[in-house]
Amino acid sequence: MIEVVGHTAVDHICKVSHLPLPNASASVLERKVFFGGGAANIAAGISVLGGDVALISAVGGEFAGSEYDRWMDKLKIDKRFFVVPTANTATAFMFTDPQGAQMTFFEWGASRAFETEQAPKLEFVHMATADPAFNVRVAEKAEFASFDPGQDIHRYTREHLQVILENIDILIANHHEYSGMCKTLGISHADLIKQVPIAIETRSAEGCQITEQGNTTTIPAVTVSCVDPTGAGDGFRAGFLTAYAEGYDTITSAKIGTITASFVVEHVGCQTALADRARMKDRYTDTFGKLSEPQRPRRT
Repeated sequence: MIEVVGHTAVDHICKVSHLPLPNASASVLERKVFFGGGAANIAAGISVLGGDVALISAVGGEFAGSEYDRWMDKLKIDKRFFVVPTANTATAFMFTDPQGAQMTFFEWGASRAFETEQAPKLEFVHMATADPAFNVRVAEKAEFASFDPGQDIHRYTREHLQVILENIDILIANHHEYSGMCKTLGISHADLIKQVPIAIETRSAEGCQITEQGNTTTIPAVTVSCVDPTGAGDGFRAGFLTAYAEGYDTITSAKIGTITASFVVEHVGCQTALADRARMKDRYTDTFGKLSEPQRPRRT
């Protein structure tokens, strides 16, 4: 089983007339509510692909019995939640103007429970956006771990990152997050990727770059009609982790991640159009050729 640690959130995605300056206002032209949260998005993606997944997250008192709760039940996600009855489930508010410029506000809400809760000992864990100190404790106990700092990169100190990098097997982050980590650590990009066995850097429309044992491979992005890039990184992680846990090599796993990310961007909402196994394999074949069988035993 793949265990994913981090936020479960509700996304409010709004189109606005413009992004206002301080002390000014703007008109909301459209507002839609979607299921979100980096960890929850990844867990949902793994489940739809047919993987067994547990989600270690925090939710508010309103979550039980909600539409989102029922959706997770339908996906058969193993929900290992810290429940904070007096708090809201984490909520993201995203505002996009007609030119595509975006502003995001994130309410941690119940996710503040990560600051004080006991970190579990996990076998195959992906640490997504969450409290840095909690992820440090998870990394120190984990048997096999991957990590991405996501939108919480600004919360990590040099000490947080040093401990996590010493205890993980895979680092997955986008090019902005790599720059942020390098700045916090005071090291070069080259020195950062040397600290982990596998370093994966996603680069939006430019695809992704994988460095393993000193060898670097670039995988191009899949050309699709992009409606909304939000959640593409989570889709990539879901595909990559599912494939890697099944025994696929790193490059093939990254190709599968690239394919699963391509489905996410075709629709608004991070969990709206997740790829199941059949759709993933069809698009993989069209893009990279026939998908072979895994090269090594399953990790879970």
